[in-house]
Amino acid sequence: MSYNELSSPVQIRGAKAFKGNNLDDVRRTNLSLVLGLVHTSGAVSRAQLTRELGLNRSTIAALVSELVARGLVVESSPEASSQVGRPSLVITPSPSIAAITINPELDAITIGLVGLGGKVIRRVRYDNVRVPSPQEVVNVVKAVVDGMTMSDSRDRNGLAEQAIGEQHVIGLGLAIPGLVRASDGMVRLAPHLGWRDEPFAQQLSEATGFPVVGANDAMCGAIAEHTFGAGRGVDDMIYLNGGASGIGGGVIVDGVLLTGANGYAGELGHTLVNTNGTACHCGSSGCLETEVSRRPLLDALGLDDNESERLDEALNAAYVAGPSPELRELVERQVRFLIVALRNAANVFNTRRVVLGGFLGSLYGVVPEQFAPIVDKSPMIGGGAGVEVQRASLGPSILMVGAAELAFAPLLADPTLIGSAERTPVERGALAT
Repeated sequence: MSYNELSSPVQIRGAKAFKGNNLDDVRRTNLSLVLGLVHTSGAVSRAQLTRELGLNRSTIAALVSELVARGLVVESSPEASSQVGRPSLVITPSPSIAAITINPELDAITIGLVGLGGKVIRRVRYDNVRVPSPQEVVNVVKAVVDGMTMSDSRDRNGLAEQAIGEQHVIGLGLAIPGLVRASDGMVRLAPHLGWRDEPFAQQLSEATGFPVVGANDAMCGAIAEHTFGAGRGVDDMIYLNGGASGIGGGVIVDGVLLTGANGYAGELGHTLVNTNGTACHCGSSGCLETEVSRRPLLDALGLDDNESERLDEALNAAYVAGPSPELRELVERQVRFLIVALRNAANVFNTRRVVLGGFLGSLYGVVPEQFAPIVDKSPMIGGGAGVEVQRASLGPSILMVGAAELAFAPLLADPTLIGSAERTPVERGALAT
């Protein structure tokens, strides 16, 4: 399957069942809608599916039965309730379908195993002794995958089947701190990693045998928060992620992730916030990610790079105890520049919600009142009205969940890619490579 055939993991809400003359297309589309609702809801009843999709009960029953046969969902009786009449069966994502996710960073390589429904099953973090090369990341990922893979066989339809524990992996999703070309997963530029024009997705696919798709890490964060987190139910939002490699953004407008012509949209980290600022690797100066960065915060809190996951806890503790004047000045300076970028972005996109992840969420957590100018003092008349600012809600799982959505996208768009309607869940295979 080529990258151009991958569907967007961000879906417009309120979709109704497809009706047409081609019965195969109708069935495939309606299977996709049912699986998508189960995936994003975590658990949904047949009655809810009937209401949401506008189909009759017998059609919903047939669609659910096929998804069960394909091993994609599980159907069970609900817990006891006071509801009058026979309760509707509950459908949940199959715990056996999963994706592997990879997030290479300056300080660590994080590998995840994420199931349908956005459930993180396993997370492995490898601290780096130096900035990793693409081949070093490939070697680490292959070693982890080989170590977890319990079987490698072919099902009766010739589909590749690789099981990791009790999970059947359908592909790999990459969250890259840099520019990733949408058409083929080429990492055009990851400046902090020192990667340029690296066919990283292709290298991983050749090494592991899985289909691989990647995107900028902040785009993955936007997908995750829009689907499962603080952006759920909001069709216009901006997600801004702060990590070891700087700041990136993801923008969703009318339920659609903005990717740009080649997949590079959302580089909000290079918004000008200080005309007298520090020189940036992009060739400009005063960019958001040069004026707002994680390293000074770690230094102020006495933390090393391998302790970065403690930043939120340490910063909160410092503010509870009473921050030093130096720490308070640092935080307030970074927040001022962050607000400049957010006000500009909110005005450009007329967004409804801003979600902050990584160390940006930590900044918001200790001084939320300082973000009022984004909501109350927009220079554009009405531009800032109704803008909400929130922390990302998925915590350390956010990039894994978003990268997994990239890998799940083909299956969610066409559930017939896996298994067959006649096969039992035990006989399921993985997505064809």
